[in-house]
Amino acid sequence: YFEAGFGSDSLLQVSIPGLDLNMFFLLLFVVSATGSPGPLVDVVVDRYEIPKVCPREVQTEDFIRYHFNGTFHGDGKKFDSSHDRGKAFISQVGLGRLITGMDRGLQGMCVNERRRIIVPPHLAYGSIGTGGVIPPDAVLVYDVLLLDIWNADDKVQIRTLGRPAACNRTTAASDFIRYHYNGTLLSGEAFDSSHSRNLTYDTYLGKGHLIKGLDEGLLGMCVGERRVVIVPPFLAYGESGSGTLVPPQATLVFEVLLVDVFNPKDNLTVEVKEVPEGCSRRTVIGDYIRYHYNGTFQDGTAFDSSYQRNSTYNTYVGMGYVIRGMDKALQGLCMGEKRRITVPPHMAYGEDGVGDIIPGSAVLVFDIHVIDFHNPKDLVDIKVTHKPQECDATTEADDLIQYRYNCSLMDGFTSPSVTTLGANQVILGLEEGLKGMCVGERREVIVPPHWGHGDNGAGAVPRSAVLFFELELVELQKGVPEGYMFVWIGDGPDPLFPAMDLNGDKEVPLEEFSTFIRLQVKEGKGRLRPGVDADGIIKDMFDNQDRNKDGKITEAELSDEQVKRDEL
Repeated sequence: YFEAGFGSDSLLQVSIPGLDLNMFFLLLFVVSATGSPGPLVDVVVDRYEIPKVCPREVQTEDFIRYHFNGTFHGDGKKFDSSHDRGKAFISQVGLGRLITGMDRGLQGMCVNERRRIIVPPHLAYGSIGTGGVIPPDAVLVYDVLLLDIWNADDKVQIRTLGRPAACNRTTAASDFIRYHYNGTLLSGEAFDSSHSRNLTYDTYLGKGHLIKGLDEGLLGMCVGERRVVIVPPFLAYGESGSGTLVPPQATLVFEVLLVDVFNPKDNLTVEVKEVPEGCSRRTVIGDYIRYHYNGTFQDGTAFDSSYQRNSTYNTYVGMGYVIRGMDKALQGLCMGEKRRITVPPHMAYGEDGVGDIIPGSAVLVFDIHVIDFHNPKDLVDIKVTHKPQECDATTEADDLIQYRYNCSLMDGFTSPSVTTLGANQVILGLEEGLKGMCVGERREVIVPPHWGHGDNGAGAVPRSAVLFFELELVELQKGVPEGYMFVWIGDGPDPLFPAMDLNGDKEVPLEEFSTFIRLQVKEGKGRLRPGVDADGIIKDMFDNQDRNKDGKITEAELSDEQVKRDEL
């Protein structure tokens, strides 16, 4: 009994009595001595199109799927065609399910090979023919294109195309994965591609959401790995196929790129890259932090970077202003520390993602560098690094001081700066740090932003920046209270006018008044407002006492109290 693939999907069978099958392995055909062909004794195979690569050839017991045109050898008339039916023919080879000539003619065939098989009558339908379609003693010609081969013993085949050098984790059952793929039939005909949709395929692994062959073929992959997965039909869509693109009993070939993997049980992963020496304080909930970051997916594709914006990301720690995973990862950090933070999607943007930037169910990787942090309750932190042995006078409000400083946002040691304490000439935190200093004293002062330049920043100082100052007091001139030009140190002369009237002539012109005031300052009995022109102050003081504006002060014009309280 023999089968032939033509007509309807059912198989036609005929019996050839007394046929010795062993004789067909002796000769392909017979040619007479004159060169003219005689009757065929075996199939004639013309392999007129052979693919360059043939990883597998048809063997006995293999299943195959192929297209064919069947014609008569004599007149070329077509008697059957799978092309005309729009459906490839499927059968098993070598077990008598096809006519003997086809069982033999298909042996050793490659996918995408085209061959012409000429089958003599005794290897086809013999002297009987069949069904009024094949006449008796007909020589048949099959033009065959092989589309698929598989065997009941086939397993999922995996061929790795590329694997990252570093692979800290591989896919396992119950993981959620995102991957790109190109799907083709064994013949190379494409049936689907995630690349064409510009969307990864996202699914759980090993839970039956995929065809069985892919559930198996995607195990053990690294993010960034490329592999080819070949799935036999019975581990794919089997006899039903899938839609119009995957025919029944089709071997499927997937070229896969794994983009992402996580497990719903995953927690945050933190890898410490660098911790500065002398880390005396770490971030806690409620702190305000400034940090730079590069944000990528697991395959290294960037989605955001604060460096590109040249601006730190500023936020409160542990208060819900950032994704849950980052809120947790920002705790326990030092200033200057660098970390790599891997955030699973259920601690990031979940299944929804963010617009076109972050796809749903994406694992996010942040490389962060902490610039600074503070707490809104922080005070100015002052650390004395050097104090002279003799420290008789210390800075206070209204003093004029000269100091050197280094700031963490500036380069190099500055030339001396001059300020009057309490005059709002420097930021509040620096003023606090300069109080109570001796000449020659050195300090390290940490100024939180609410004592510095606040949320707005200033010039080269970024918004919400913590400032670190190294200070040295160079010079100290004790000051006078706001609104005063001159003060007595201790009690002034009593009575005052005779002391001012240096020559005893009962009148004090400007020159004499100036000499008197400067003498008090020199002897440490009085103090002029520092940082202001002394001649100008003395002239103003004189003019205030010279009430009749005659160029001299008399005892009648002078009031001790007024001299003590002269205003600018």
